[in-house]
Order: sequence, then structure tokens, then C-alpha cells
Amino acid sequence: MSLMDFFRGKQKNSTAATAKERLQIIVAHERGRRNQPDYLPQLHKDIIAVIRKYVPISEDQVHVELDSQGNCSILELNITLPDR
Repeated sequence: MSLMDFFRGKQKNSTAATAKERLQIIVAHERGRRNQPDYLPQLHKDIIAVIRKYVPISEDQVHVELDSQGNCSILELNITLPDR
């Protein structure tokens, strides 16, 4: 084993470890999305459509989140409106 092979081996391992960490983050993110109801993305689109009737906004200005606390669900809606 040459000195160069030693360093190349470490680089491959660190790249693999980085890829593994990224995959774990993606899987955790997707698992978190499964807990959301199926209607939430459509609700988000409908809310944006209604607001756009009155105020020009982009999709990233509306944030919809559903939170569960025990047997109670809380719908949180944050809208950033443009200055007039």
C-alpha cells in the first residue's frame, strides 16, 4: 500500500459517510412528510389561489403547517403580504 492509496482510501470513506448522512436526512424528511394529511398540499394551493384574487403574492410567501397535540390538530397559516 502506497502513501497515495492511503489518502485515497480516506477520501472514499469520507465521501461515503457524507453521502450516507445526506441520505439519512432525506429519509427523515420524507418520514416527517408522511405524517401530514393528503389534503395539505391542495389546501396550500387553494389558499394561495384565494389570496391571489385580492393581493399579488408568490407561493413562497404562504406557509401552511399542521401540528398535532394529543387529539387536537392545529392548522398554522403564515402569509407574508407585500407592502402597499
